[in-house]
Amino acid sequence: MAAVNDIVLIYLEDTPVSFARVESILPDAKKDWYNIKLLMLKIPLQVVTWILKDDYINGSEFHMNGQKIKLEKVESPVKDLLLEKKPENPTGKKNNPAKIISFSDLKKKNEQDPG
Repeated sequence: MAAVNDIVLIYLEDTPVSFARVESILPDAKKDWYNIKLLMLKIPLQVVTWILKDDYINGSEFHMNGQKIKLEKVESPVKDLLLEKKPENPTGKKNNPAKIISFSDLKKKNEQDPG
């Protein structure tokens, strides 16, 4: 099920038309229905609120103004980089680890040594 802060792809008549971020999902006065607030990720940004059943939020097709609509939760295609094993170094040379540079320290150094 899509949850708050998830990105969903919105299909209109089986064609993907827009991405949106789920801002909130609140129960509606009608049992088993929800007010789902979506931030439409297009220019200009727009916030819409749809009243949907949980099945529709979970990806089942529904109709709005006579048109078929479907929400599909978007999963990142990128694997967690921290869990990936780094490839062995074929040259056998020692890798230099990356050095982290603090911008505030760099700014202080430049202020002390203007030339």
